Amino acid sequence: MKRIVKMGLAALFAAGFLASCGNSDGAKQSANAAPADPNAPVTLTVWCWDPTFNIFAMNTAADIYKRDNPNVTVNVVETPWADLQQKLITSLSANDTSNLPDIILMQDNAIQKNMSNYPKAFLPVGDKIDLSKFAQFKVGFGEIDGKKYSVPFDNGATCTFLRTDILAEAGLSAEQFNDITWDQFYEYGKIVKERTGKALISYVGNEPDCIMIMLQSAGTWMFDEKGKANLANNAVLEKAVKVYSDMIKDGVCLNVTDWNAYVASINNGSAASAINGCWLIGSIMSQSEQAGKWAIVNTPRLSDVPNAVNYSNQGGSSWMVMANSKNAERAMDFLNKTFAASKELYDTILPTSGAISTWLPAAESSVYDEPSAFFGGQKIYKDIVEYSGHIPQVKYGIFNYEARDAVGVAVSKILQGTSIPDALKEAQKNVEFQMGY
Repeated sequence: MKRIVKMGLAALFAAGFLASCGNSDGAKQSANAAPADPNAPVTLTVWCWDPTFNIFAMNTAADIYKRDNPNVTVNVVETPWADLQQKLITSLSANDTSNLPDIILMQDNAIQKNMSNYPKAFLPVGDKIDLSKFAQFKVGFGEIDGKKYSVPFDNGATCTFLRTDILAEAGLSAEQFNDITWDQFYEYGKIVKERTGKALISYVGNEPDCIMIMLQSAGTWMFDEKGKANLANNAVLEKAVKVYSDMIKDGVCLNVTDWNAYVASINNGSAASAINGCWLIGSIMSQSEQAGKWAIVNTPRLSDVPNAVNYSNQGGSSWMVMANSKNAERAMDFLNKTFAASKELYDTILPTSGAISTWLPAAESSVYDEPSAFFGGQKIYKDIVEYSGHIPQVKYGIFNYEARDAVGVAVSKILQGTSIPDALKEAQKNVEFQMGY
């Protein structure tokens, strides 16, 4: 997945989830047994999106698995995320799972909400698939009531992408940005702005991605352990909002109108860095003339916040096995022997699609150890997998998108003069209203 895409999720969830019965099993598990004849033909249907990324990875996994399992065919159906979510909701709400696939790809941010509303629609995979070797923050997205339901796929570990030539113009180096705080980053931004006239970083104005990155690196989120909104009087959130809004006010952070403008600001040098999920590599490397002018380091951490680290996450998705599957055992075996075990799989998809693994043994591969000429000879893929092993696990909660949007609105009001506490109190009320409090 190349970035978090809301695609009207709030509307989709509202339309389907309100119509659903939370305690409905949404699927019939009586058909989960594997075929009596292990050599009988089996077709596993998979729904996912993006031909050059997710679909390519799944087809590669299918080819690898088929060598030892020639009777198994994997039928990958291209299904854009918004369509996948809508079809899923429609079928489960109607208690008709006959048209659902065996395996789906689900955005990590949506797992908890789907699982909460349809608790019997997905099968736990933890007893069948070895999840111990994945980055545990990813495993946590699919964990409910002690059971694990998702197999991690793409890596959303954040990086600080740095234009070394612009930094050199400001008298700075990439090494100075490693293991730093956001306060230090802010001060370096002032230097870059003064000496080059450029912003140090940019973000889409109405999307609080930067704040979300700060929160996860601090091991906290917009909800408490009981799932209640935690926006007002949240000291960590207040600090994150202050750092972000101050950077905007001082021109250290350039606010742009949309995603295309964001990528343009990076590609044309309007901003000297970008802090986002590692999937941003593809957009950065699209400018071949900038080869050798980029480096990556880890992510700034919030100062004076206990347990804050220099690692975070932005985006990502995971595979899930549907309870309606007639070949659930085979689906589990397929995922376990490919996405949870095959270095060959990750070696193949990395150079072609840039799909960086959250399966930690992949970092031991020679492919991940290859230096990147574009990034000045740095072994960026190995570094990114290493980063992913340190990311704090947080629970996004059922109303993640609603809370995220509320924080975005709060930042806009803060930039117009509203105090941070007042803006976050209003955000809290809005989220609680949507949660039915």
